[in-house]
Amino acid sequence: MQSIKLSLIVFMIAVLCGGVCGHAGHAASSAHGSSPNHGALPRLSGRALVGREIFFDARLSSSGKLSCGSCHSAAHAYGPPNALSVQLGGRSLHMVGLRAVPSLRYTLARTPIWAHPRPTSLAERIAEKDDVPAGGFAWDGRFDTLHEQAAFPLLAASEMASSKELVVRRIEEGPYAELFREAFGQDSFASTDKAFAFALLALERFELEDPSFHPYSSKYDRYLDGKAALTAQEQRGLALFNDGARGNCASCHLSAPGADGSHPLFTDFQFEAIGVPRNGTIPANRDSKFYDMGLCGPIRTNQRDSSYCGMFKTPTLRNVATRQVFFHNGRFHTLKEALRFYVERDTNPGEWYPRSHNGDGNAFNDLPVALRSNVDKITPPFSGGKNKRPVWNDDEIDDVIAFLGTLSDDDQVSNH
Repeated sequence: MQSIKLSLIVFMIAVLCGGVCGHAGHAASSAHGSSPNHGALPRLSGRALVGREIFFDARLSSSGKLSCGSCHSAAHAYGPPNALSVQLGGRSLHMVGLRAVPSLRYTLARTPIWAHPRPTSLAERIAEKDDVPAGGFAWDGRFDTLHEQAAFPLLAASEMASSKELVVRRIEEGPYAELFREAFGQDSFASTDKAFAFALLALERFELEDPSFHPYSSKYDRYLDGKAALTAQEQRGLALFNDGARGNCASCHLSAPGADGSHPLFTDFQFEAIGVPRNGTIPANRDSKFYDMGLCGPIRTNQRDSSYCGMFKTPTLRNVATRQVFFHNGRFHTLKEALRFYVERDTNPGEWYPRSHNGDGNAFNDLPVALRSNVDKITPPFSGGKNKRPVWNDDEIDDVIAFLGTLSDDDQVSNH
């Protein structure tokens, strides 16, 4: 009930502020966190300017050392700044969560709300892509709006571990309190619930308005606009990426422009169970009875269809070549290793999964045995059998990596 109440407050605020909340005439400077805008600020609404300050303000965490921008680093395409499978958080920055930090670039403004299809078998879902669950924010799509999503890391015990009261007090006592009042009204701190809801709305506006979340400055964007040419290796990689009979990457990571000419985000926002191996470095996984089953929990708790267990949202591949951690559980740390898993998962399972008593790979070991049939074993490249030849060899994997490098934005190329 509390989350419903907060959502209603934010919705009412959004409606009211759409016409009457003023735009700030200046930008407050903050020493907390690292902003991507080193020169002149982009032209943002007053609420977005407040959100920018909040996003990089480590004072809002219980430790005083962790901001949204600490894990969603602006210098790393708003993704993780290091190779940790899961980032550290909590009151003393020693707590470890369950999932890798996704990049916030590109998908925020175009993510559809959660769509719950009729229950179907795996084969039916693959045959009819419209029947696959889709949409929502986070790996399990449990948030339909960015302001709902923003509350979770602020309050989660393993992340910023804050409280509504602490967040509001630190904002009210901080260097951008007047900017907050200009954006949301002179009485905006009168109610903790309302002020916290304003803060969430401000974060949403920053993430939607600031151009650093969607620069479209990659070589591939220039290629689509006819302003750059791909090398021979990059062209080979693109062909392999799009080949539906082999890599079949583009079936989920859409690579073609939209009907309106919009550049692709390299995700279809749908959910898939691909059987990523269990990550033993995540403390929760030391319990052999514990499983992170994506849409079926443990974080999302409102899905009861067991055929969805093990499904996680398809991430964007933009800037993927600059990442150091891959998949929802951060199991792999190089792009080549992640691609090898894709094409060798079924042809050489012993490479990726622990051995079972009969000597075979204990495939899909991060799901309970009874639910491992949910994993896609039908669509390429997941349709190969044991001891068959992978759909790509090492040279072809290098070609695909070369293509994926064209998806890196200019600031990522220079930073890495």
